[in-house]
Amino acid sequence: MNKSTTAASRSRTTTAARDHMVENYDIVDADRVGVMGWSHGGLIALMDIFEHPNDYKVAFAGVPVSDLVQRMGYYTDEYRAMFSAPYHIGKTANEDVQEYRRRSPVNHVQKLQIPLLVHTNTNDDDVNVLEVEHLIEALKAAGKKFEYEIFKDIPGGHSFDRIDTKKAKEIRLKIYKFLAGYLKPPRPFDSLSDLEKAGYK
Repeated sequence: MNKSTTAASRSRTTTAARDHMVENYDIVDADRVGVMGWSHGGLIALMDIFEHPNDYKVAFAGVPVSDLVQRMGYYTDEYRAMFSAPYHIGKTANEDVQEYRRRSPVNHVQKLQIPLLVHTNTNDDDVNVLEVEHLIEALKAAGKKFEYEIFKDIPGGHSFDRIDTKKAKEIRLKIYKFLAGYLKPPRPFDSLSDLEKAGYK
């Protein structure tokens, strides 16, 4: 298998979950699929829509890992060692900066073609707000239309919109309403009560 074939195969694996659902479940409308992810899941969601824009209608990325080169600069030696391990990238950012750039959403923003919402939090101790701000500025510089919100010291830090507080639920409702605007679900969440009923049955 040549290098271009390997790269194409690796890229396609990111949409495996989407393809599985579309192919095996009649309840899934192939023309109304969205993707969302937080943290490293946000990185995956972003790379997915950048590489396969025709597979998705809309996307949300919460506190997404956005720039691996920048991230290696502010993270711990132990964390950097995981990326340079043989089962991962296999080299440090200093040894192969281009590979770290290739795997960073911030370097692919020109490929954005679908509606996107990005959230970050100023007191996130995992994905530094500067990393997500870099993504936001890159999207702006590329002339892309997207929505974003930078929350100011919201309780919960990195998990601020995934914890069981009223504020977190309000933010999740905002995310779902953004997605619903493009996915047109038959029974959208119109209120916090709707969201709670669905989540606490």
